[in-house]
Amino acid sequence: MTGSFAEAAKQIKLLAMDVDGVLTDGRLFFSGDGDTLKAFNSQDGHGLKMLKSTGVNTAIITGRQSEIVARRAKELGIDIVLQGREDKLAALIEVTNTLNLNMTQAAYMGDDLPDLSAIQAAGVGIAVANAASGVAERADYVTRARGGEGAVREACEWLLQAQGKWPSILKDYCLAESSDNGETTP
Repeated sequence: MTGSFAEAAKQIKLLAMDVDGVLTDGRLFFSGDGDTLKAFNSQDGHGLKMLKSTGVNTAIITGRQSEIVARRAKELGIDIVLQGREDKLAALIEVTNTLNLNMTQAAYMGDDLPDLSAIQAAGVGIAVANAASGVAERADYVTRARGGEGAVREACEWLLQAQGKWPSILKDYCLAESSDNGETTP
């Protein structure tokens, strides 16, 4: 990570993201009753919870309307959910204004052309590995994982590492280690 880019990542206080193609693999399943089904990656969800535990806000900005998205956001403690928003940049500006942040404090993660203006305007623009042509080339960070396959988790860990918060998070999950004198330390 270059110096200026590392500094930008340290300033992030919001991760906003699209849903289809980012939190999911982009496929939509329709039941015979007309219900839309989506699959979410549990590691992505845990990454968002870890990020939020360090004080970084999370938000969803999606062009579609879905009860499933509202339910998943509630499960993850994502308070800001803007659905039916085709203009992702206008929605991102609305979220940053609501949180009293400037754009340099926001990261936006997307996969397709409707996300491009928000990716470019954010302090850190993130694209998934399988982003549409032209999107990845204009993002600051491109995940190795594809959308719906751990890309959000990767971005969360990357931000936590850039902000120096990852060792503390990891320590919370490690077994206590024994010292030379036989005492156990956390």
